Amino acid sequence: MKSYRLHINSTDYTVTVPADEPLLWVLRDDFGLTGTKPGCGVSDIHCCTVLVDGRPAHACEISVETTVGRDIRTIEGLSIRAENGSEQLHPVQQAFLNEDVSQCGWCLSGQVLTAVALLHAHPQPTDVQIEEAMSRVYCRCGTYLRIRRAVKRAATAVEGNAT
Repeated sequence: MKSYRLHINSTDYTVTVPADEPLLWVLRDDFGLTGTKPGCGVSDIHCCTVLVDGRPAHACEISVETTVGRDIRTIEGLSIRAENGSEQLHPVQQAFLNEDVSQCGWCLSGQVLTAVALLHAHPQPTDVQIEEAMSRVYCRCGTYLRIRRAVKRAATAVEGNAT
C-alpha cells in the first residue's frame, strides 16, 4: 500500500492503495465518482473511459500509479461552471441529451468522454472519424446512429461557441 496524490476534475485527492489498483475502483469506491462504469475489466467495452491529460483512457486497466501528476477528468467533472457559479452541461452532454442517445445509460459516460476527446482532436470530424472513435465504446442498446448525430450536433455547438 502506498499513498498517491491524484488530480481529478480540478481537485487534488490523496488515496492509499496498492500501486496496481485500477483507477476505476479508486474513482468509484474511494471518491464516490460512480459515473465511470465498470464493464468487462479487460478494456474491451470502454464504458469505463475517462480522460487522462485530455485523451481517452480505460479506467479498468490504467493503474493509479500511472496517473500521478496527470489531469484526470470524469463525467462528473465535465460540466461547465459559469461566472455566476451555476453549472451548465458541456456541449457534448447537451447534444447527447438532445439526440436522446441514452437508453440504458451504461456506456453513456464513456461515449460522452470519447466524443469530447474526438472533438478536441478533430473539431469538425468526418463520419469516418466519428465512427472510428465512437465504435470503440460498446453500446449494448445500439444507439450508434444517435451517437453520430449527437457528435455532429456537439461539433456545431462547439464551433458556434468558439466564434
